[in-house]
Amino acid sequence: MQMAFYVSALVALFATMRVISTRNPIHGLLYLVISLLAVAMIFFAVGAPFAGALEIIVYAGAIMVLFVFAVMMLNLCEKVIQQERAWTALSVWVGPSVLAAALLSQLAYSLVTGELPAAGLHGVGAKQVGIALYGPYLLCVELASLLLLAALVAAYHLGRLDEKE
Repeated sequence: MQMAFYVSALVALFATMRVISTRNPIHGLLYLVISLLAVAMIFFAVGAPFAGALEIIVYAGAIMVLFVFAVMMLNLCEKVIQQERAWTALSVWVGPSVLAAALLSQLAYSLVTGELPAAGLHGVGAKQVGIALYGPYLLCVELASLLLLAALVAAYHLGRLDEKE
């Protein structure tokens, strides 16, 4: 599992650097999804499958859908629609596909060989995560949810068309 950890860490670092360095927001979102999946693979490699599953479901799933929704709402004119068609060409998917294939091959190798997490680590269950999040960190969780709601409302107001236009 050490190899899975290091491969996932390298993929996460490279994908995160591409998120920062790319000029195209759609490409940045694709690389961000790969980065989040790599972090989830790191959680799986260190013996925290529940945290890895939460990473995939919450961040790579729900949050990224909100990001794509916000990008789609901010780009409403015909010129941008033609530009988005060019962005969804096959060449856009090459980089994220290579990184995702590296993660998938590492996961398949780990499943086939039956390597277990390093000794001394134990799994984290849903009850422990719930106690930790809604115990001492309740205020942080609620503030994060309010921040996401504010971002969604701001994206709506920035992207809507006024009656005059």
